[in-house]
Amino acid sequence: MHEAISTVVSMIGLAEDQIISLVLVSGLLIITKLRDMLDNGGIIAALTVGLTVSLAGHWTWLAILMAFLVIGSNATKWKFEEKLAISLAEGNEGLRGWRNVLANGAAPMAVSIMHWQFPGTGWDYLALSSCVAVACSDTLASEIGSLDTRTRSIINLQAVPQGTNGGMSPTGTIAAVAGAVSIAVLATILSPSEGYEISSLSLIAIVSAIGWAGCQIDSLLGALLENDGYIGKHTVNLLATTSGAVMAVLFTNQFL
Repeated sequence: MHEAISTVVSMIGLAEDQIISLVLVSGLLIITKLRDMLDNGGIIAALTVGLTVSLAGHWTWLAILMAFLVIGSNATKWKFEEKLAISLAEGNEGLRGWRNVLANGAAPMAVSIMHWQFPGTGWDYLALSSCVAVACSDTLASEIGSLDTRTRSIINLQAVPQGTNGGMSPTGTIAAVAGAVSIAVLATILSPSEGYEISSLSLIAIVSAIGWAGCQIDSLLGALLENDGYIGKHTVNLLATTSGAVMAVLFTNQFL
């Protein structure tokens, strides 16, 4: 069977990894449409991000990104009516648009393109996993923690209304850790079996730590810049996810 599949793939002119990538992208579009995760603009953006990440990077990279999309979408729809009642629900009935997709997908795209242009750098998989971990950590902290009234500012720890940019709550903190760890575990399961020097436990710890730290950077940016109108939430998300990739590169250069 495997020989037959390989023969068909050779006839088409694509590598097996590329075939898997195209299948995953197709699955991504079907899932987002059936589960109402994205609006039409979001679907187009997801197609662009998915193709870039999977073909310039690897199909396992897209699988990690898809996991975040599913987890984040479920978190967005979790107790949606309650969040809507206090004006903390995601707009457009929970559907995310192209700005949301690019805010969380631009950094993985950039990492994938860098991997394609400069293969074998050693930091690329860690950077990809880390910036997705930041996105997942922040999304869960926002969507789940927004209903916790025990919210305090990350700047001065004073009590602030729930859902405030830069606010932290016990529930949101736990959700942030869970989001980072979930991506870290998946990234470890899908990590390259050869040529990768980080042990499984170390990879889980590093990606989890960077994911959680990036979530705190998001909160700091929200408190210092977004609340005063200097930048919007999508820019905050983009900067936070990019910080995850930067931290991964710095860690690689210093310790690996």
